[in-house]
Amino acid sequence: MSKNSVFIYSDAFQTYKFHDRHPFNQLRVKLTYDLLQTVGALHDSQIVAPRLATDEELALVHDIDYIEAVKKAGKGILSEEIAINYGLGTEDTPIFPNMHEASALLVGGTLTAVDYVLSGKAEHALSLGGGLHHGFRGKASGFCIYNDSSVAIKYMQEKYGVRVLYVDTDAHHGDGVQWTFYDDPNVCTFSIHETGRYLFPGTGNVNERGQGKGYGYSFNIPVDAFTEDESWLAAYKEALMEIADFFRPDVILTQNGVDAHYYDPLTHLCATMRIYREIPKLAHQIAHQYCNGRWIAVGGGGYDIWRVVPRAWALLWLEMTEQSDISGPLPKEWIARWQQHAPVSLPLEWDDPDDLYPPIPRKAEITEKNAQTVIKALQPIRSNKQRLNL
Repeated sequence: MSKNSVFIYSDAFQTYKFHDRHPFNQLRVKLTYDLLQTVGALHDSQIVAPRLATDEELALVHDIDYIEAVKKAGKGILSEEIAINYGLGTEDTPIFPNMHEASALLVGGTLTAVDYVLSGKAEHALSLGGGLHHGFRGKASGFCIYNDSSVAIKYMQEKYGVRVLYVDTDAHHGDGVQWTFYDDPNVCTFSIHETGRYLFPGTGNVNERGQGKGYGYSFNIPVDAFTEDESWLAAYKEALMEIADFFRPDVILTQNGVDAHYYDPLTHLCATMRIYREIPKLAHQIAHQYCNGRWIAVGGGGYDIWRVVPRAWALLWLEMTEQSDISGPLPKEWIARWQQHAPVSLPLEWDDPDDLYPPIPRKAEITEKNAQTVIKALQPIRSNKQRLNL
């Protein structure tokens, strides 16, 4: 029997853990899961356990030598010199025990979501353990060991023969996915992120448009530091609507990093919970407008794991399951359960207060700059339309 939406989850997602002081903390997935269960919005019948990705599946994107290096690193038998060549053992991506198995589970969670959606068992699927968009073919980067979205897209192409629209709303550029499909006209990548002038990984410029047959299928909107809700949403909505109409995908895969929020410690944007209500609404609309409802969503960045991530990711699931009218106070029992573990005061409401941060003095300048970036990003689509009209 078909289920409309499934939630890929296991407590074993917690095994992807670098160390206690590392900003990437998968406790945020459990916090989200618990919040949704507490409000009665996630039922046991909707929960699906992830599987481990096989070596063959990982090798759709990653070099075999790299996969073997990750295995050895997790067993403590990879030399430091070789590890560094693979991006392992760095400050961003330290080595931890059984890192291959932990990473393969995150990839397997995303592949589980893919199979549920593309086999027709569900219209939508959410795997918050995934979204590790910085991983490269033969190198770990930016907290990411294996790139689950890239593997999932290759898997979708090979098993189901579909055209994929990848949408990345993380504050960091979705570089690993972009470069994997940079010459592929059957994968369209769209990343809206903080400009690389100030932020890792330093890429994602407007002029990164693809190459060869893939030219014109890569879109980037690098917004200025201190961008606020209105400007961010205007850029996202205008760009994504035009890109989806241009590409007309068979399936949409969204990466839902939530580190554009004002509270996030690693970025410089000034978004509030408002954008995390709106981001999934448009993705949901596009899924039904172009993809017969086929929508796969994964997690991503998000480093204020207490005040931001659980609310934002819960809102994603609530939109996916058409329960997004929730507002007002967060459940008292959820706050009581987790406040004793949190180093900050947990929010009391689903939404942020209007005075979350002081006024941004360059607001008009930032807004105009972002608007011009959107025009540049969409110029190839609009020029082509003009030619066709002539």
